[in-house]
Amino acid sequence: MQVIQGRSGWLEVICGPMFSGKSEELIRRIRRAEIARQRIQLFKPKVDDRYSETEIVSHSQQRLPSTPVASSLDILACVDDKTEVVGIDEVQFFDEGIVEVCDRLANMGKRVMAAGLDMDYLGRPFAPMPNLMAIAEYVTKQLAICMRCGDPAVHTQRLTDSTDTIVVGAQGTYEARCRRCFVLPDVSQEEPKDVAKG
Repeated sequence: MQVIQGRSGWLEVICGPMFSGKSEELIRRIRRAEIARQRIQLFKPKVDDRYSETEIVSHSQQRLPSTPVASSLDILACVDDKTEVVGIDEVQFFDEGIVEVCDRLANMGKRVMAAGLDMDYLGRPFAPMPNLMAIAEYVTKQLAICMRCGDPAVHTQRLTDSTDTIVVGAQGTYEARCRRCFVLPDVSQEEPKDVAKG
């Protein structure tokens, strides 16, 4: 990714299925910004406490301190005027207001990096990601490795019977799958709920 230096801000979206290295790529970009001595703030949703309540953590256990927030507006309230780079992990767990928040931060001249799942466990676009991708200057689609056949994976296969839209989990709860190995869950019998923890 070639980033052009300038005075205006911009939005970078890192997306893909679980186990594709989204958080790892976000951490890599943040570490490069640290080397450049830029002022950085990192955020994550409070609901994602799988590995740490106060750190962004990749599945490979790379870590950076972050501020857990309950809503997108909390990010806007916490960002310091002097901050140059804003990183947001697991952005799919935020409300639709995250799109306007990222847009406002970029319009304020900040480099905004948002990482998250682009599809849910049913293979549908995972809101608010499609709208973030539409307004972003840069979109990076990460691919995982299918845990069944080894092909490039774009899907996240849920291994539990939950029909909740959001089930926070990792290995044992989800697998990366290619389009051939992905099995669409049968959710016709139940109404989905909003959030569950796995």
